[in-house]
Parts: sequence; structure tokens; C-alpha cells
Amino acid sequence: MAKKSVRDFDLAGKRVFTRVDFNVPRNEQGEITDDTKIRAALPTIRYMLAQGAAVILASHLGRPKGKPDDNLRMDAVAARLSQLLDRQVQKADEVVGEKVSLAAAALLPGEILLLENVRFHPGEKSNDDALAKAYAGLADLFVSDAFGTAHRAHASNTGVAKYLPAVAGLLMLAEIENLSKSLHSPQRPLVAIVGGSKIADKIGVLHNLLKRVDSLLLGGGMANTFLKARGYRLGKSLVEEDQLTAAAKIMQEAAALQVNLLLPSDLIVAGSPEDELGAQAVTVDSVQEDKMALDIGPQTRKSYGDLVSKAGTVLWNGPLGMYEVDAFAQGSIDLLNTLVQSGAFSIVGGGDMIAAVEKAGVDKRISHISTGGGATLEFWEGKELPGIAVLQER
Repeated sequence: MAKKSVRDFDLAGKRVFTRVDFNVPRNEQGEITDDTKIRAALPTIRYMLAQGAAVILASHLGRPKGKPDDNLRMDAVAARLSQLLDRQVQKADEVVGEKVSLAAAALLPGEILLLENVRFHPGEKSNDDALAKAYAGLADLFVSDAFGTAHRAHASNTGVAKYLPAVAGLLMLAEIENLSKSLHSPQRPLVAIVGGSKIADKIGVLHNLLKRVDSLLLGGGMANTFLKARGYRLGKSLVEEDQLTAAAKIMQEAAALQVNLLLPSDLIVAGSPEDELGAQAVTVDSVQEDKMALDIGPQTRKSYGDLVSKAGTVLWNGPLGMYEVDAFAQGSIDLLNTLVQSGAFSIVGGGDMIAAVEKAGVDKRISHISTGGGATLEFWEGKELPGIAVLQER
């Protein structure tokens, strides 16, 4: 999947419409609590500025439902980006319109304009052609650096590509290259770790991974559904009753393909997520009726760790327990530490996993942390992502 990138164009004196993913978490006061996504876009922005471009940035924030929402304006993002770049970032108060066009036209090389939340416009999510044309009218080139939205066909990430040359930003390029390498030319053994709470949105991913991996390790709430499909009683644990048949089919497919599919052999259980003092390790066949599984147990950590320590490539999506609570974070933290010590090429994807990696303090030692959630899953599922398909081939 060889796509042209921002490095393939002469940017001097050009205005560049750049789709970024600044959908960052904020607290009740509207303050940014994690600027990881903003930092991830900095290499592309700095490169364009250094090459003499005028940069027009577009992003969504939250779910404003196609109309302005004062709680979801981009002002805090513009302020944080100004701090990180140590230069002023101009902020438009609208998505498109005469004022935006005049501000974009007035931009000088090395200057930045951040548009208002693109999802304030009802035509953004519907990929309205007139809106896409309006975006294109602001610039000479389209740079896509928002991998987190690449699985969506919206006006600011696919529609605009009908009217401007479309190329990958440095973050998008890294995502494409690393995720492609992990699936099509991995160093073996290839081990996939899939956790999180539910399997409903990961069935396609699991089926596609089974065709490629040597071992598949399951954890988190979704592992409970597989365990119940094997006949275990799991007390108050989260179980997707409507996915038991799907889980059974995945296990049958793994056996037919001779893939080593591992489920937890023991669990950390408690009466509730708040019951940290009541946390205890039990085998999967002895979960009490008034307990719920909230993490993998020590035996499972060891067996999973043994495979990870010998892996050539590890793909990981979804935590293995309720990592937000210290008593139920150890499974994810221990295995992350084993992973970074293994020497394997490692790709970790999904918003929850980014937080888990930071909690474990190993974010600088993972080979590639994917900024996509749904986009990463759909890439691993083997789907064509519209936000990548529109980019020019090398």
C-alpha cells in the first residue's frame, strides 16, 4: 500500500488543507486532559511549516450532531497547539464561509489557521459535495493525517480529495506502513492480543487475524463470553449472551487453522469494580456467583507472557482487565512490560490501550502506538478504509 506523502510535493508558498485528529479528551471545565493526538500530528505540521507552507487544519471534537455546541469548540485545542508549536495558531469561528475563505487567503507561509469543529456543519458526516468543494477552495493541496477517522467517508477526509491532490501526512504514512507490515510481512511468531469489553465489534477482526497469526491471546470482558461458550460459570461477570455462538465458531475456526488460541486459566475477581480490597485470584472453574471477573490472573499472565517473550511481532488491541482501577490493571501492565522487554516489533492500537500503555510507563518503548480505534480494527479486519483509498498512489 504505497501512498504518496507530504514529502512528495513542493510546499513552498502553498496553502495546505490538512485533516488532523484533535478529538482529545477534556474535563468538565473543557480543559484538555490528554494531548497525545495533538502531539502525534506535530511532525507533519512542523514539516509543512519548515517547507514554507501556509497550513489550514481541520478536525472534529466530540459529537456535536451537525450544529454548533459551545462546549465543543476548538479554542482550547488552538491554545494547546500554539503552546506546543511555540507560535500563534489562528482560530476560525466557523467551519466554512466568507470569513474563513478570507482568513485562509490571507495566510502567509509559516502561518496556521485552525477551523472550527468540522462536525458543527451538517454536511461533514454526510460527505456533502458542496462542503467538500468549499474546503478544497481554501487550499492547493490536501494532506490527510487523521488515521483515527480513516474508516469514515466524510467531507473533510474523503470528499475534499475529489477536488485537490490528496496525500498522506507523516502520521498517516507511519500508520499505513506499520499496520501493513504487521499483517503482510511480520517477523514471526506473530502473536495477537485482543481484549476490551465486547466481541460484537471485533468478530471480523478475530476471523481475519486467525488467518495470519500463530497465537491469539484473549482477555478483558470479551474473554468471559468465550469462557462461557466453553461451559464455565462466571458469576456476575460481563458476558454477551447473544455472542456465545459467534465465540464458539471462532474457537472452532482456530482449531481448524491450528492457531494457538488461549483463554484465561485464572481470573482476578471481586464483588464489583469498586471492591478493590476484595480482589482475589481464582481459577476459571471456581468463580463464585456473587463475583465478577475484572482482570486476568497470575497463571494467565505467565502463560501469555511466555508466548509474548518469544514473539517476533505482537499486535494488541484492548486491555486485559479494568485497567483504570489499580487492583485490576496488573494483567495489562505485566504483559506490557514483558512485551517491551521481548524485542518484538509491537503495535498497540485503540484509545483504551494508549491510556493503559501510559499507565504502565512503556509508551516510549512500543514500536508503534496506533492513533486509531475503529480504524485500526477495520484495517486489521482487512477492510479498505475510505480515508486511505482516496490518497494518491506512489
